[in-house]
Amino acid sequence: MEIVAADIGGTHARFALATIGGDKAVRLGEPFTARTAEHGGLESAWASFAAHLGRPLPTAASIAVAGNAREDVLYLTNGAWAIRPAGLAAALGLERLLLLNDFGAVAHAVAQLGEDALAHLCGPDILLPDQGVITVVGPGTGLGAAQLLRVDGHHHVIETESGHIGFAPLDEVETRIRERLGERYGRVSVERIVSGPALDDIYAALGGTPPAEDRALWTAALEGTDPLAMEALERFCLSLGSVAGDLALAHGAVGVVIGGGLGLRLRAHLPLSGFHERFLAKGRFRPRMEAMPVKLITHPQPGLLGAAVAFAAKYQA
Repeated sequence: MEIVAADIGGTHARFALATIGGDKAVRLGEPFTARTAEHGGLESAWASFAAHLGRPLPTAASIAVAGNAREDVLYLTNGAWAIRPAGLAAALGLERLLLLNDFGAVAHAVAQLGEDALAHLCGPDILLPDQGVITVVGPGTGLGAAQLLRVDGHHHVIETESGHIGFAPLDEVETRIRERLGERYGRVSVERIVSGPALDDIYAALGGTPPAEDRALWTAALEGTDPLAMEALERFCLSLGSVAGDLALAHGAVGVVIGGGLGLRLRAHLPLSGFHERFLAKGRFRPRMEAMPVKLITHPQPGLLGAAVAFAAKYQA
């Protein structure tokens, strides 16, 4: 069976044709990426994908969206689009449509990915347990998180909005960052500290003046050309470690997988940062954290893959 898989984030809308086999195995076609800022909504980006292919699209689709997929109107958490599920299938010419949260889709992808697509990050270098909860979390335009529950060869995904829990500073520097962000936003969620746009705010709180183009700051931090940007990135990694560990405890997890649009970019940097120590720093629960494997997704399109895997699980019983 052929479907359209889509992964709609705050910055990019990604599409691909996906083929689902009789054993529910998914094979993705070549991905197509559109910038959300260049389209007025999903229908416009969908039409661009169809034009790119130069052929009619399948009448079944699975669309992962960066927001709460159970709302009457889906507003991208960090984007301008509004998606109305009630009329979406008709607007796109679909007979079957599955909508899900973007990190719910990533968790579905983890359920199918082999170990060759999961790089060891820290903790014991062992396979992810095949029983229990895996916390899936990662930064991009926002901060996404989901739970993957594995039981007796089956998997279940629980979508969450864990990126919007409150940020808790752990030292004087983070208190200063929290105060600055509080002045700007009021409530400060962990997403305000651990996401792509957050690096500018951390940099400013440390005394710098962010460049007009936020990607320039990320480049300077990752390439080591700006010492203050490197310090801001270290603060980012510390907070990501704290949040990943907190969510693992809250979820009762036996393993953690880092994803998100920034996850892969940080592959070489995270092991050299304070990420792991912050992940472990859970007081009396440190031994539990030390026994937990932490992996990083290396698959280039986990959102697209996971959207198709979710469709197969729902409709290919």
